[in-house]
Amino acid sequence: MMKLQNIIEIKATLVLKTGLHIGAGDTEMHIGGIDNTVIKHPITQSPYIPGSSLKGKIRTLLEWRSGEVKKDPLSLKDLSGAKDPNAVKNILKLFGISGDTKNDEKALKDIGVSRLAFWDCALNAEWEKNLREDNFSLTEAKSENTIDRITSTADHPRQTERVPAGAEFDFKLTMRQFEGDSDELLQLVLKGLRLLELDSLGGSGSRGYGKVEFVGLTVNNQAQNLSDIKPFE
Repeated sequence: MMKLQNIIEIKATLVLKTGLHIGAGDTEMHIGGIDNTVIKHPITQSPYIPGSSLKGKIRTLLEWRSGEVKKDPLSLKDLSGAKDPNAVKNILKLFGISGDTKNDEKALKDIGVSRLAFWDCALNAEWEKNLREDNFSLTEAKSENTIDRITSTADHPRQTERVPAGAEFDFKLTMRQFEGDSDELLQLVLKGLRLLELDSLGGSGSRGYGKVEFVGLTVNNQAQNLSDIKPFE
């Protein structure tokens, strides 16, 4: 039986360097309104960043980094034949394994339960308070269209809602540490956060959306400078 030794808490202020769009999954079209809204808290209507969005993007980046990325998230079956089985195993330890009755019991015992818990990121209360007092909106509408390369005319106009650059969110991530876990797992988490800074979060990253920075990051209240992390070493 695995023995829990510690729960590591990673905190930071997640600052948007460019506008962020994480969709709300609207099922209705509103004439004259915004086509693509951002996800908001159902009571306060304040935008937030779902923990699932962070988890999915960081896992994907780490799987690409490992060289073992597949169409679906890595699973136990990907250990056999992997060029770097240890990299796959560490990703599975951090993010967990989907329920599968065909999973090998010995391998399951070796990997254990998922270590990471991603929390939804609410807007920083002080930042939101200041913005509301100044009568600024918490989101912006970004107008977009496609350009006909022959006639240079704009087609298919649409409006995408974004959380504007400069917005601050409270970021929190916890990692369960079990007996026998190596420091390599924590370093892999930090590399994942650094990769996210270098890439993007949410939709339309190739068009400049979703550039983020983790400011004032701490690991169990100890300051950590992500810029010192070399994600490809």
